[in-house]
Amino acid sequence: MSNDRAKAYSSAGVNIFTGKELVERIKQHVASTRTRGVVSDIGGFGGLFRPDLTGVEEPVLVSSTDGVGTKLKFAFAFNRHDTVGIDLVAMSVNDILVQGAHPLFFLDYFATGRLDVEIAQTVIGGIAKGCRLASCALLGGETAEMPDMYAPGEYDLAGFCVGIVDNSKLVDGAGIQVGDKIIGIASSGLHANGFSLVRKILAETGLSGDDALPGADGGLVKDVLLTPTTIYVEPVRSLLRDMCVKGMAHITGGGFYDNIPRALPPQVEARLFFDSWDIPPVFRWLKDAGGLSWPEMLQIFNCGIGYVLFTPSDQADEVVNRIQAFNMKAFIIGELSKRSGPDEQVMIIR
Repeated sequence: MSNDRAKAYSSAGVNIFTGKELVERIKQHVASTRTRGVVSDIGGFGGLFRPDLTGVEEPVLVSSTDGVGTKLKFAFAFNRHDTVGIDLVAMSVNDILVQGAHPLFFLDYFATGRLDVEIAQTVIGGIAKGCRLASCALLGGETAEMPDMYAPGEYDLAGFCVGIVDNSKLVDGAGIQVGDKIIGIASSGLHANGFSLVRKILAETGLSGDDALPGADGGLVKDVLLTPTTIYVEPVRSLLRDMCVKGMAHITGGGFYDNIPRALPPQVEARLFFDSWDIPPVFRWLKDAGGLSWPEMLQIFNCGIGYVLFTPSDQADEVVNRIQAFNMKAFIIGELSKRSGPDEQVMIIR
């Protein structure tokens, strides 16, 4: 491209050449996520995907979109950008997994005031890693350089995924009944929710990113807070092949009290036994440093459980064992009982 043709846009703060350089750099990341259904290469106006419908009698597409939120503020502050892309993918693929869908492809949106190719490549490398963990293709995306829209060194992320499930295998909670067990799969930490409060608490403590987080066995603040969200696709997809999974919930914003009822029929309530799972040190630190109660914590954070399944009582132990075979911790954290009133549908038993 002629420098003369790009001169006017460059004078407005948009560097066309860095955008082209980024596209060249990320081609290897995109290629690493290629699955059988991908038809197009990166760079087209739209990504092309041909789904394999073998054995799918009545296909239903399931989609979700999300961002990383103010967790990005820690990526900027600690100058670490390799994990937030995994968070971006996880927040969407875990959501569609709840309904039994297999993620097919993912698209991302990266927006910044001035494009730093190194940072953008690192972020998109994380997105590609998340896609590989979810067994889906990074089909395309958009990089927007918008002077004056963002503070220097900052950017925003958004993304969405599309998945597929046979209508007969859609997981909608319809078969959930009294006596079913609640299985919790461990989180990796905070995931990507509640970070406005986390930032407030951290500022009040005066800790820096290079300080050890109290009670975290020497883990540094920056490492603990930027631990990426767990992607649950592999173990859950395995369970869906031959186990009875009646319903599922992704524990994101709103914690236990808001997310679990989304998967339940109105006649039952979830009774969770608070001492039945391991609570990572970061949550105990947040509770103490922020002067919070456990009900407040469970309303805001995942507190160690990132994903929940509802299964028949006689399959609960096997479900736990199957999940642990994928090197993820799992626990029987409660059971379903007859709903006792019109208010809360989640009861925490301590």
